[in-house]
Amino acid sequence: MATLTHQESATAEQLVVTDGARKTFITIIVAGVVVLILGILAQVMGWGAEEHAAAGEAAGHLGASAGHGAGASLEHEGSSTLVKRIIVSLWHSNVFFLGVSTIGTVFMAINYVAYAGWSVMVKRISEALSAWIIPGAVIMLVVFLVGRHDIFHWTHEGIMEKGNPNYDAIIAGKSGFLNLPFYLIRTIVYLAIWAFFSYKLRQLSLAEDQLGGTVWFHKSINASALFLVLYAVTSSMSAWDWVMSVDTHWFSTMFGWYVFASWWVSGIAAIALTAIFLKQAGYLRALTSNHLHDLGKLMFGFSIFWTYVWFAQFMLIWYANLPEEAVYYNQRLGGFEGHYTGIFYFNLLINFVFPFLGLMTRDAKRQMIIMKIVCIAILAGHWSDFYLMFMPATLKAESGFLIEIGIAAIFLGAFLILFTRRLASASLVPVNHPFLDESIHHTT
Repeated sequence: MATLTHQESATAEQLVVTDGARKTFITIIVAGVVVLILGILAQVMGWGAEEHAAAGEAAGHLGASAGHGAGASLEHEGSSTLVKRIIVSLWHSNVFFLGVSTIGTVFMAINYVAYAGWSVMVKRISEALSAWIIPGAVIMLVVFLVGRHDIFHWTHEGIMEKGNPNYDAIIAGKSGFLNLPFYLIRTIVYLAIWAFFSYKLRQLSLAEDQLGGTVWFHKSINASALFLVLYAVTSSMSAWDWVMSVDTHWFSTMFGWYVFASWWVSGIAAIALTAIFLKQAGYLRALTSNHLHDLGKLMFGFSIFWTYVWFAQFMLIWYANLPEEAVYYNQRLGGFEGHYTGIFYFNLLINFVFPFLGLMTRDAKRQMIIMKIVCIAILAGHWSDFYLMFMPATLKAESGFLIEIGIAAIFLGAFLILFTRRLASASLVPVNHPFLDESIHHTT
């Protein structure tokens, strides 16, 4: 490929979202609706009811031991299994997509404060990822207010009131942090911070395109530095609130890092996959295998980092063998008649073994077909990682895949519509970025 000069590359590349692409996104949503309906019918008709009954009996014994007796009576309260599956699935997919969406801003901010030039070619992709933050925030608040009793054990009435039949001493001990007003305030603060800085960095980027000069670049660095400090705190706290508090009796000091690692590698995979699709569609003329190589190195390295955090958390809990900690893995590895055992091992294979072997060589990171396959595997794999975080604690042995995959497909189609609309609203190449030349001539 011939090297482009700054002048040749600086012509704005405007993405045109074709009718075919829009139909594809709508088809994904429709397919998700169909799968969701099939899942609902399967639940209503009781397909596989015998297996669920046997596993449910085992779940009752395991849930009682995990609930320390006091809160066990609440296991059967709340919505029907069907409604609960829908609510938990909405929460599950929204937490995943919201986290990936925010990673676009995190990636851009890190590159600003690092004065990195290589990533300028994919900067607009990372900007566009944040298009889901506002819709995701609305969905999160609505689902929590409507279905919190089906997701979070600690929200049940009387569970923190001494003398109440539902009283749970362990959960009551966390009432200073896990209470409805403080929880909602924290959630709103996280979402507001993420949305504000995503909007701020996007506006500075667009102003740079229109007006030129380095003033916007330096303002972006200042905003990015502040955002990263705030994100370091809010990302961990959101992991505690939105994910770890689902297992109210259990806790891990490594969990914030674990959730961030899952979000981060998924976000990098989303950026790389989008860059490949755009390149194959004739856009991003200055994007080369050198840029893909760096994105591949990030996916390779952080797949290992995710595995490191996963193993460190698992190994310490297994070695200590404390019942209040080990129950988390007992449920996922062999509990509920082995309901989650298969996906437990699948999670390790698709999120560590496959990316590790697939991206091990230099050539693999520079080939679009291999990168595309690994990106899709990582995104599917970390969606399943969040599945494992949510389902055992909420649905016990009553979870499945049709309803969950159907809702995920609806989210994916809606996400792609907003994402591509944001991509098409500005040049794919930030033509006045001071490091554009460096990105064009980037080599590895």
